[in-house]
Amino acid sequence: MERVQKVIANNGYCSRRKAEELIKQGKVKVNNVVVRELGTQVDTNDIIEVEGYVLEKKQDKVYILLNKPRGVVTSTSDDKHRKVVTDLIHIPTRVYPVGRLDYDTTGVLLLTNDGVLTNAMLHPSNNIEKIYIAKIKGVLTPGHKKSLETGVVIDGKKTAPAKVKIVRIDKKTNTSVVEIMIHEGRNHQIKNMFSTLGYEVTKLRRESVAFLTCDGVKVGEYRFLSIKEVKMLYSLINIKK
Repeated sequence: MERVQKVIANNGYCSRRKAEELIKQGKVKVNNVVVRELGTQVDTNDIIEVEGYVLEKKQDKVYILLNKPRGVVTSTSDDKHRKVVTDLIHIPTRVYPVGRLDYDTTGVLLLTNDGVLTNAMLHPSNNIEKIYIAKIKGVLTPGHKKSLETGVVIDGKKTAPAKVKIVRIDKKTNTSVVEIMIHEGRNHQIKNMFSTLGYEVTKLRRESVAFLTCDGVKVGEYRFLSIKEVKMLYSLINIKK
């Protein structure tokens, strides 16, 4: 017996957190009966239906690295009918993104149907490093660089220490290009960190997640992770694969 939200996530329909939201919204049925209790237990003989979709009994795990382009929503659906990242993945298996990138942010995005890996990679305690390249309006001062490195307050909570490198400063155009490494995953975190100091991010790209980069993958295209890469990700989160 396992909790229904865990089964939904492990099946690859969505993350466990999203599954819990769907349960609370009454969008999950077990044996054709709506369930709203997060602790509901199911076994392999139960028929689980999520938003009208009947889960398959078992799916092979899929791990994808997408070089996300601008103008695509990091989701599996969008109520504004905009293109979503899963529209770019042409496989029969249902996958979902690990975390989020803003609509206008590009770069490394992982997609999978492995709920265990997804939850572990998103958990702040695992300190998964992510490197971004940001182009901002204004010349980043040494004092503000230090503030980014030690942490700035966003919505009443200070960000964790970051590693910051000034890549380029153009005084003629009054712009800076900055490399910044974080291991948190708050909404719009990079943009908000700069905004707190009075800078506007005009361009943002995620260069890497852990050891994974978009090297060899064109914008809008994707590749499958190797078995070795998946094992390396699991080793980072201290779960045996």
